[in-house]
Amino acid sequence: MKKIISIALLLCWPCISAANGKLLATPGGSQLEGSAGGGLVPWAQLAGYASEDEMALSGYCTRASVDDFELDTCGVQANFFDRLEVSYAEQRFDVDPLALTLEQSIIGAKVRLYGDLVYSAWPQVSLGMQHKRLDSADIAFAVGAKEDSGTDVYLAASKLHLGLINGYNFLWNATVRYTQANEMGLLGFGGAQGNGALHAELSAAVLFNQHLAVGMEYRQKPDNLGLGEDDWRDVFVAWFPNKHISVTAAYVQLGSIATVADQDGWYLSITGYY
Repeated sequence: MKKIISIALLLCWPCISAANGKLLATPGGSQLEGSAGGGLVPWAQLAGYASEDEMALSGYCTRASVDDFELDTCGVQANFFDRLEVSYAEQRFDVDPLALTLEQSIIGAKVRLYGDLVYSAWPQVSLGMQHKRLDSADIAFAVGAKEDSGTDVYLAASKLHLGLINGYNFLWNATVRYTQANEMGLLGFGGAQGNGALHAELSAAVLFNQHLAVGMEYRQKPDNLGLGEDDWRDVFVAWFPNKHISVTAAYVQLGSIATVADQDGWYLSITGYY
């Protein structure tokens, strides 16, 4: 992953150094699967601060730690003229009760179809995809998954309302995702109880100033394996000291994972923008 990020920076640095056309904090953070957005939910915004005549590159690393599991994710994102986002992420999922590790790679793309987060009357709308592949599918097949790879497709709408709540800016996002993924794909794709369906994902945040946002997210998830897979929730704080870095911390409630109940914990993500 470090090699991939270094190569991407060397290739893209000449064309992205001027990518600073947007308001501070408007790209959001980096989502667990590589897209720009919240921690759990991809938003309609594209990664980085590129405007319509700029390109931008960003890189991030995230750790989510709950009672019996840990997930580490690192990735890169490129924004081409505020129209197209492409991303690559690698996930490492440590299952503490079984002393084993699952790994997954994710290639993503997102295209802005309409609008602007701030300036258009209607929300910004984007169409995205995330193609996921497990590095080893033995555990996934053992618990009943049908495939070791799959592609999520989502439609996201986001809007930032300036001064809406007592003078503070308010951001909301609604995403509809078609997915076959079990636990985001870490337990494979499809199963005896289902093989693909639409699910809703929601985010909302209040920006108390240009540097600080507090919000929450909700993500529906399928239970294709019949293991009691639960929906995900978080409450987050995001800090944007400048246009070169953002830091997001969250309390996460992931419910039951592979029949292990009450998986609550914390989440920390750092994104660098170039």
